[in-house]
Amino acid sequence: MVSFVNAKINIGLNVVAKRPDGYHNLQTVFYPVGIESGLPHQPEPFDDVMEVKVDYGKVSGCRFQFMGRKIECEPRKNLVVRAATLFLGSYNDRFGDLADYGMFEITLDKHLPEGAGMGGGSADASFTLKMLNEVTGNKFDIDELSVMAQKLGADCPFFLLNKPAYATGTGENLTPINLELKGLHLLIVKPDLHISTAEAFAGIKPHEPEFDLQFLPYLPVEEWKSKVFNDFETTLFDKYPLLAEIKHRLYDAGAIYASMTGSGSALYGFYVDMEAALKERETLLSTYRGVWLFGL
Repeated sequence: MVSFVNAKINIGLNVVAKRPDGYHNLQTVFYPVGIESGLPHQPEPFDDVMEVKVDYGKVSGCRFQFMGRKIECEPRKNLVVRAATLFLGSYNDRFGDLADYGMFEITLDKHLPEGAGMGGGSADASFTLKMLNEVTGNKFDIDELSVMAQKLGADCPFFLLNKPAYATGTGENLTPINLELKGLHLLIVKPDLHISTAEAFAGIKPHEPEFDLQFLPYLPVEEWKSKVFNDFETTLFDKYPLLAEIKHRLYDAGAIYASMTGSGSALYGFYVDMEAALKERETLLSTYRGVWLFGL
């Protein structure tokens, strides 16, 4: 079976408290992007492509093949490898030996940007869990898969839902929301910057936001600019002025709302005018390789 692995953006990201375990409680809205990438009406190449096959032979185990964008980490830390190891171990513990299935072959053709704040690695992990569950008879329900996903990353459970959601905790507590953005155009740009999570949180001062993001669906997009913020912009824009420059460019080109996603370094803008979005896309492509435009 083959799946197209999409990404997400954060619409608003508030760091509200530091936890005793050293992590932070957040409030954010996750919004999936690229779900229909590659289809005729959405031709922009963007998604990762994952294939899971079962070789019902005498040899059992799991083989991996990685193609496309190079993944800079050792195999044991790769989220696809970790997800497959976790799933197969959980299956063996719960339902018995998987030897009858033979060899699982997982191929990932990587296109989603790394270090963008778009959850590309987390999405790969969650799709690995979903696809292995499907080829082994869907014996785990969504709640059980979510428990596995949370062990792999705070935003991994979101990609099992893959619908707009209000997220709290470290990002694992999800409440689906009816956020309708149909008719808008989403322009994403990823500069050649990699920002680590530790770097992004350095200097962050947790606080309660003035606007509660769970009410985002009731706030017109035209009003987001003055009410919906990503707290990481406060410190990272000073350190990386290029990020602030790109955000200003998106607004100058006609975006009704623009923001950094996650802890960066990708930024995005929502446009009503498709021609304005297309024009800015062409302008950005003269400087940046990572530029994508989607109709919502």
